[in-house]
Amino acid sequence: MYTLYYLPGACSLATQAVLHELDQPVELIDVQQLDNFTDINPVGSVPVLIDGDSTLREGAAILLHLLNKHKNPMLPTSGASREQAIEDILFANATMHPAYGRLFFIAQHITDIHAKQTAFTAAAEAINTLWQVVEQQLAGRDFLGGERASAADIMLAVYFRWGANFPVTITQGSNTSRMLDAVQEMPSFQRSVAAEQTQSAA
Repeated sequence: MYTLYYLPGACSLATQAVLHELDQPVELIDVQQLDNFTDINPVGSVPVLIDGDSTLREGAAILLHLLNKHKNPMLPTSGASREQAIEDILFANATMHPAYGRLFFIAQHITDIHAKQTAFTAAAEAINTLWQVVEQQLAGRDFLGGERASAADIMLAVYFRWGANFPVTITQGSNTSRMLDAVQEMPSFQRSVAAEQTQSAA
C-alpha cells in the first residue's frame, strides 16, 4: 500500500485520483494534522508519496513513477504518444501549476487593495492564455491523450478548481470545459474528493 501526504484540494488530489485509476490502495495523511511534516519534506509541499522504502516528493516525478510502475493506458509504452503524454504532464506541473500558484502568492503577500487586484488581473490573463493552449490541443479529441483521460487532464482539473477561490475571471473554451467536466465526473476523481473530505473531518 502507498502512503500519500496531502492537503485538501491541493495538487495531491491528482496523485490520489491517478492511484485510484491504477486500482492501487493508498493511505491518506493530512499534513495539517502533523507537527513534523518538514521532516518528511523540507520544502513543506505536497504531494509526498511513500512507496516501500522510497519517498517521492515532486508531483510530476510521483505520477511518472506510478505510471511507469503499473501497466495502464494513461502512459503509452513508446513512441510519439508517450512523449506527448510526458510533455502534457510537465506542462500541467511546470507551466499551469505555477500560473495558478501566483494567485495564492498574491492573496497571501500583497496587502494594498489596488495593487492586489492589478496583480490578480495580470495573473488571470496569463492563466487564460494557457487555457487557450489547452483548448487548441483538445480540438477534435475528448482529452489531451485522445479518447481517455490522462494524468495531465486530471492535474488540470485540480488546478481549475482553485480559480473559484480568487476574485478573478478565468475562462475556458468549450473543448476544455467538456474535458474538465468529464474528469471531475470520473469515479476516481469523485472518490478522491470524498476521501479527502472524510479524512480531514475525522
